[in-house]
Formats: sequence, structure tokens, C-alpha cells
Amino acid sequence: MIEKVNPSHPDKVADRIAGALVDLAYTKNARPKIAVEVLIGHGVCHIICETSEHFTDSEVEDIVNRIADSQGEIDYVEVPQDAHLAANQEEEARCGDNGIFKGVPSNTEEKLLSDTIREMYGKWPTDGKFIYDIHSDTFVACQSNATSEELEEFLLSKPFIRRAIINPLGDWTGGTDVDTGATNRKLGSDMGRAVTGGGLHGKDLSKADVAVNIACYQLANRYNTEVDAFCAIGDDSVTFSNAKGKTLTLPYSEVLDMARKFIDYLGGFEKLAEWGLF
Repeated sequence: MIEKVNPSHPDKVADRIAGALVDLAYTKNARPKIAVEVLIGHGVCHIICETSEHFTDSEVEDIVNRIADSQGEIDYVEVPQDAHLAANQEEEARCGDNGIFKGVPSNTEEKLLSDTIREMYGKWPTDGKFIYDIHSDTFVACQSNATSEELEEFLLSKPFIRRAIINPLGDWTGGTDVDTGATNRKLGSDMGRAVTGGGLHGKDLSKADVAVNIACYQLANRYNTEVDAFCAIGDDSVTFSNAKGKTLTLPYSEVLDMARKFIDYLGGFEKLAEWGLF
């Protein structure tokens, strides 16, 4: 059983704003250091940004208004990264955080849910949250700005959906006027069964939360088995262990390269924030 939200869900709006700021940091510096937290809703967007790169008010406003559709008041706080953390990355690529990580190969249930809601988002690009249970062929859809009748017709046209539960509280509008959004609050949607600690969004690649999580996901799918890893701040390599008892130790520079290629393939950190890893 898996749950996933679409890019217009308030939490995803927050993730996308954070990701767009990371993308902007990489246009200013090939190795920026940045960590962004966003809380948005009811006409206000609060942003705290620990960053090595300065953003102007107009740059921040352009990102927020583009993604959140002219949200309103923007409360932006910018501070430098902690000096000890910044110094850890000065000479060579090293883990920028402590953490434990798990990669799980994508299964049929996740792929069916992801493909279905991406297709739905092409028809209804508004706030949505969904659950799919492959064992009972049941699909739960909370989709704003769409009638229950058209949603039911769409879902029951899929051969793998036998029962559709749609908008249990009735038709609704959704969005940040109904609910608040916060960065990294939908990691289950982004990472499936691989959720451990840390957060995937609003951080540069030196942060293990981003790079090691992505590497674990790629290795899990490459070898079709669960992959575990852990690291400490300052480590210059990471050892990955799979469920078959094999280990692989990679320099952190190679872990960064794997994650960078994955991010580039998606189209950037904002694109990663839209749907997560799958």
C-alpha cells in the first residue's frame, strides 16, 4: 500500500520553492552550500535559508509567485551556514551530515500509482492526494477542482482499479488557502518504503540526505534488492550494504556524481521536488 501527492499539494509547493532556491544557488556557484525550510499557507510564505549564496528579494519573490501563484506576503530570512559545517566541505567532497539511509527497489504498486496520478495531473493540475492498495485493487483519490463523476470514470477505466473511493468529504478546492505546506513533510510520497531520517528537499548535494538517499535508491533498483547505508559528518566515503550480504564502498565524490546525474536527468532540484524519486 502506498500514498502519493501531486506537485500542487501544499507540501509539494513548499518542497518546490525550496528546490527552486537550490537550483538558483547552483547558477551562482558550482558548489553552493544551502539548506532551505519553507512553511506556506493562508497568504503567507515563510522561508529560512542557510546559504553560501545571496538571493535578492526579487529573486525569491519571482520563485514564490511562480510556484505558489502570487502567494502574498513573503517572510524571507537568509543566514550563512554554520562555519564548522562549511569548513567540512572546503577541501574535498565529504559527507555534510550524519544519517542512516535505505534504498528500496520500486515495485509494481508504486509504479502503477505514480503513473496514474501523473496522468491525472495532466488533466487536473491542482491539489491531490492518493492511495493505492494493489491487494484489493482499491484507489483512494482526494483531487481538488474535479467532479467525483469524472474522477470515477477515469479511475475505473484502469484495469488494475476495481474500487474507487473519491473525495470522501465531497468536491473541494484544496490548495494553500485550505491547508499549509511544509518542506519535507511528504517523504513517504517521495521515497516510498525507503523513508528513514533526514529530508530530501531544499539542500545541496553535499548533504547526505540528498546524495546518499538518491544513491541508495539507484543501487536498490540496479541490483533489485534493499540497500542500507550510514555516514557521519566528514566521511570521505560511504559503504552500501544490500540484503544479499554484499557491500560496496564508494568515495563520497562518486556518490555526489551519481546524485548529480540523477538530478540533471530530472531537470533540477525543483523537478525532484515535484514527484520525488519515482
